[in-house]
Amino acid sequence: MNVSQKRRVARLKRQARVRRKIRGTTECPRLSVFRSTKHIYAQIIEDTTGRTLVAASSVGKDVDLNNGGNVEAAKAVGSAIAQKALAQNITQVVFDRNGFLYQGRVQALADAAREAGLKL
Repeated sequence: MNVSQKRRVARLKRQARVRRKIRGTTECPRLSVFRSTKHIYAQIIEDTTGRTLVAASSVGKDVDLNNGGNVEAAKAVGSAIAQKALAQNITQVVFDRNGFLYQGRVQALADAAREAGLKL
């Protein structure tokens, strides 16, 4: 195994460990974050039915960005998903970092969502 494969396997192990504990319910759905090298994505998911209730990303038209892979993009996506969630009367979510470390872009997205009025 090369280094990138080891990192991917380690992230998938962390993801599975977190998912054993976190479940999105109707009252408190799950805010899942995925980051790639160029973009960042966020979804609010209800795990009981498996439906995605709200989604936002740095690729989307609602977020106007030149570079989608930096902290400013993560802040924009965090505030966008919070606004969409509040429009659908979703006020409280459980945060799923998806195996990524809680720093940098993942932390910036969560902080921006909190500032926009979402309870994490």
